[in-house]
Order: sequence, then structure tokens, then C-alpha cells
Amino acid sequence: MDITVELGATVMPIHHLLRMGRGAVIELDASENDPLNIDANNTLVAHGEVSVEEGHLRVLISEKVFKRG
Repeated sequence: MDITVELGATVMPIHHLLRMGRGAVIELDASENDPLNIDANNTLVAHGEVSVEEGHLRVLISEKVFKRG
């Protein structure tokens, strides 16, 4: 099972991406307080938030997403 956590997104030309060096910052379309999207096998399953505890990043699930069908 592939789990993906989306912090935000942006659109940029590939030539900008190729010119970026180590430590470059990419501005995303979400703020630090916006919920994260959590996907399992490319299907949205939950929303969550990032937490930092003792120098480690954690993803806390705040809401499960139920697929109707």
C-alpha cells in the first residue's frame, strides 16, 4: 500500500525546477494551518495535520474521509 501525504502544491516550469539548488524553497499553495490530504493508493482517505515532537515530524489524522458508493 502506498501512503502519500500532500502538504500543498504548486505549478512551475520545468526549467525553474532544474535550476534549483540544494536548500531551495518551493512556495506551496497551502498555509501551515491548512489540513493535509492523506492518500492510500492514490485515493483520499483522511485529512490531517503536521506535528513536531522532539525534532520528529508526525502526521496526525484529524478526519477520516468515507467514500460513498
